[in-house]
Amino acid sequence: MSRYALITGASSGIGLALAEALARRGRNLILVARQRDALESIACELTQRFGVEVLFSACDLSEPLQVSGLLQELEQADRQIELLVNNAGIGTAGAFLKQDWSREQQLIEVNILALTRLCHAVSQRMLQQGGGQILNVASVASFQPGPWMSNYYASKAFVLSFSEGLREELKEHGIQVSVLCPGPTRSAFFRNAQMKSTKLESSSLMMSCEEVALLTVQALEKNRAIIIPGWHNKLMAYWPRLVPRALVRRLVGKVNRSSSGRKAD
Repeated sequence: MSRYALITGASSGIGLALAEALARRGRNLILVARQRDALESIACELTQRFGVEVLFSACDLSEPLQVSGLLQELEQADRQIELLVNNAGIGTAGAFLKQDWSREQQLIEVNILALTRLCHAVSQRMLQQGGGQILNVASVASFQPGPWMSNYYASKAFVLSFSEGLREELKEHGIQVSVLCPGPTRSAFFRNAQMKSTKLESSSLMMSCEEVALLTVQALEKNRAIIIPGWHNKLMAYWPRLVPRALVRRLVGKVNRSSSGRKAD
């Protein structure tokens, strides 16, 4: 039976870079994202370049019924998933009360509910297989509160805490759980979240998706619990421990309010 790495949010950004990095190492892939045409093109390219089997499934993870369909498809195909990468995520920026609730609900559905559901379902299969590996993608945002991006920061804090807890629960069953906490990365995230990113994008400290993916795959091979690519991102993750919580809130809120283009909402 062929073994696969299943990657959500695989049509762009860090998800696509992880797919390429894993394919380069000879891993067969199952790619999941909303855009079927993009997935088909990526699958053909990776197969031609690296000689691996690349399957794909178009699925909107903000729709619980589509998530059910994806899980049913995986069950019926009876493919062995040795690595689950929960990379798909949504970001929103601006004052919480000014946001459209449907978009905030989508964020919760994708960043928290779909991720948790996939972990539950795929872990059951890994248990029967005798082991496996899970990588959940959080953010350096998960280490602090984030005014003017409150829902997003909170969702990533959930991913970090959930992943650490799950790691301890599942290690006795041969299932390794890691959590990736990247910092600002050159991707479509800022545009999709309607954030200003001109200053960030010109910074030499902003990493590319390919750099993040390479460091992540290397850390996965060492079974790292928390993966924070780049020394500057490690500083971003740990500085909130050194200053009062109230000051953290004010400083992060000031940065996020400026990036979201909002004044005093």
